[in-house]
Amino acid sequence: MKVAYFDCAAGIAGDMCLGALLDCGLPLEYLNQQLQALGIGGEYSLQVSRVQRCGQPALQAVVEVLDESPPARPWREIQALIAGSRLAPAVKARSLKVFEKLAQAEAKVHQVPLETVHFHEVGAVDALVDIVGTCVGLKWLQVERVISSPHPIGGGWVDTEHGKLAVPVPAVIELWEMGRVPVFSNGVEAELVTPTGAALAVALAEEFGPCPPLRLEKVGRGAGSRELPIPNIFRLWIGQSQGHEPTEIVSVLQTQIDDLNPQVIAYTCEQLLALGAWDVFTQPITMKQGRPGVLLTVICPPERVPECQDFIFRETTTLGIRHSQQQRTVLERRIERVETPYGLVDIKVACRHGHIVNAQPEFRDCVARAQEFRVPVQTVWLAAQAAWQKRLQGDPA
Repeated sequence: MKVAYFDCAAGIAGDMCLGALLDCGLPLEYLNQQLQALGIGGEYSLQVSRVQRCGQPALQAVVEVLDESPPARPWREIQALIAGSRLAPAVKARSLKVFEKLAQAEAKVHQVPLETVHFHEVGAVDALVDIVGTCVGLKWLQVERVISSPHPIGGGWVDTEHGKLAVPVPAVIELWEMGRVPVFSNGVEAELVTPTGAALAVALAEEFGPCPPLRLEKVGRGAGSRELPIPNIFRLWIGQSQGHEPTEIVSVLQTQIDDLNPQVIAYTCEQLLALGAWDVFTQPITMKQGRPGVLLTVICPPERVPECQDFIFRETTTLGIRHSQQQRTVLERRIERVETPYGLVDIKVACRHGHIVNAQPEFRDCVARAQEFRVPVQTVWLAAQAAWQKRLQGDPA
C-alpha cells in the first residue's frame, strides 16, 4: 500500500503541501491541466521556484491571485464547482472532504448554519488551487493512505479580515478539536499551521503520530513563505507500507434502558445506522430491582457523535449516555464484483499486509438475486463464492 506521511515539524499550509508534491515529481504541466477543470484559470497564476530555508533546499509554490477583489465563495458554490467538474472521482471526493471540514470549522467559529458559510481567506482562489492541487498530486502519486505527524501550535498574532487574531487562529483550533490532533510547541512564535493546512491533515489523514514503517521511495520538501528560526519546510514522505496495521479512532456510545417499548428500540437502531453509525447493537441485561433491560451500544465516527446522541435522547427514555473513544485495528478493504449465473454480486475483500485474508459475498446482493430468480439465497451465495475462487486462481494476489 502506498502511504504518504505528512511531516509537520515546522507546520503545514496548503501551498507547502503543493510544493512538496511537486518536489516529489508531480509534473507542473499535468497539475495545471487538471486544475483547468475548475474553470477558474483566469483568476490565478501558479509560480514554482527552488528556494532555501535556513540553508535547506525546498520547492516553493505560490498562487498569485490575478483579481484584486476575488469573490467570497459560499460553501455550496464551492461544492457545486468541484462536484460538477471533470476531475477524477477520487480527487473530487478528497477535495470535497477537505472543504467540508473547513466549512464545519468556520460555521462553528462564526456560529452560523453550515449552508450559510462564506469562505474568505480560506475559500479564496489560492485555497481552491492548494486543496484541489494537493488532492490531484496524491492521486498522481497513487497514495492510498495518509498519516500525519502532530502539529506545532506556533504563537503570536496575525492580521485577518476579522481583525487581529491570536495564533493558532480559531478555525485551526476547531479543526484540531474535530480531528483530535496531537499538538506541541516547537518554540517558534509565528503562524505555523493555516486553516487550509489543518483541514488537509484532518480530512485526509487516517491517524496522527510517528511515521509508520515504510520502504521509502521519495521525500518532497515544500517551502513556507517566510524565513523562521528553523527551516520553514513541510516534508512529504512517500513509500510502501511495511507491515503497519491500519488503525482508526471510533466513538462508542452506551446507555441502559428498561422502560421502553422494544419496537422503539428496533426503530432507534435502524435510524442510528441511517445517521452514519458504523454499528448498533443491543444486549439483554438485568438492571436495578431485577428488572430486565437492554444495553444499547453505538459505534460511530467521532464527528457523528452529536447527531447520534441527539437522536437517542429524543427517541428513548434514557437520562444519560456514556461516551468514550477507542482505537481499533482494521483490515484493508475493497469491493470486487463477480459474475454468477444469477447476475452480478459484490465481494467484500479484506487484506492484511497486502495479502487477502477474507472474502465474503455481499449478502444483500445475494438476497436480491435469489428473489429475482426464485432460488435459495444459499445457492446464489455459493455461486458467488465459486466465481470468486475461480478469479483467485488466475490472480492469487
